Amino acid sequence: MPDTPPDTPSSPGGRSTAVRASVVATGASVLLLVAIVLGSRGLRDFDSALVPYAVATVFLTFGVVYRYTVWVSAPAARRLFKEGWRAALSWENLKRSPTALPKMIATYLGFQKFLGARSHARWAAHQLIFWGCLLAAAITFPLTWGWFTFTASSATGPGYEMRLWGIKLFGFDSGSFFGWALYHGLDLAAVMVIGGAGYFLMRRMRDREAMTGQRFGYDFVPLLALITISVTGLLLTFSEMFLHGGGYEFLAILHMASVVLTLVYLPFGKFFHIVQRPAAVGMQLFKYTSRKKDDPAGEVFACKRCGQPVDTVAYVENLRGTMRDLKLDFDAWAEYCPRCKRVLRGGAYLSSVKRGFK
Repeated sequence: MPDTPPDTPSSPGGRSTAVRASVVATGASVLLLVAIVLGSRGLRDFDSALVPYAVATVFLTFGVVYRYTVWVSAPAARRLFKEGWRAALSWENLKRSPTALPKMIATYLGFQKFLGARSHARWAAHQLIFWGCLLAAAITFPLTWGWFTFTASSATGPGYEMRLWGIKLFGFDSGSFFGWALYHGLDLAAVMVIGGAGYFLMRRMRDREAMTGQRFGYDFVPLLALITISVTGLLLTFSEMFLHGGGYEFLAILHMASVVLTLVYLPFGKFFHIVQRPAAVGMQLFKYTSRKKDDPAGEVFACKRCGQPVDTVAYVENLRGTMRDLKLDFDAWAEYCPRCKRVLRGGAYLSSVKRGFK
């Protein structure tokens, strides 16, 4: 029988990776539980009505940490992950380019300028989803864990106090614009997410380019989940303000179910790229710092066939090392540009395969 490939879960290497990922994920989940207990002051500030949300965040933590550990354990991701952290923590790089890392975090992670080169509309829609989800998470998670509390400053007045871990942060008037924005932050996030997800949903139903390779579970389910969460959340506010609470209990259960299922699904679907994206910043920083002219590894490597620049020597050597780790036996192909690779593959096919049909 053939040997088991090294990357399969049934192989010794695959089993050790799964065990290590399980241990790390369990540790992260336990730390979150401890943080919930401590942050809510021994569960005194914890709202029992939010138990399903809190349990979902624990499952979310386990799933994200487990899959991230498995992903980083792969040779290609592990090499770039290490190089990214080495570049980010390098004192030499900080002295040479002190603004490189903050600039990449802002442009590549925050504003995602690389999407604007494809389409300004897609970039705007992605920004709406990104900042809407970030705002919703920043509000929902601390409230779910009992870290944030809102208490009345007096028995009769409109004043409220916002506390973090039991410590007063500031007071505000619930009738002011700031108070209104604070209480309706989730509604604002919902409107942003609906705008962005609605655009992508319409694009996937009308754009032939997007329709060609789309899959229901991978492409449609995340968008439908975001829209369901946002719409049910807005309907809760609508019921409270205009229907005197009519249908509120049903909408609350529907909203809770959609949120919990989405959080549990997040580590195993398209949403996982949210967790992977920060690692890409390290990769970009590694490529940027390796292009320094005074660094021998920063010299641009030229294609062995046409002489066109491929990438830096450091990046090409990193790619060759990954191919050797995977035992692919064609790491020399990293020395050719993409166009020459296609030409060489076509020539090999013409001379070795087509010849057999004559």
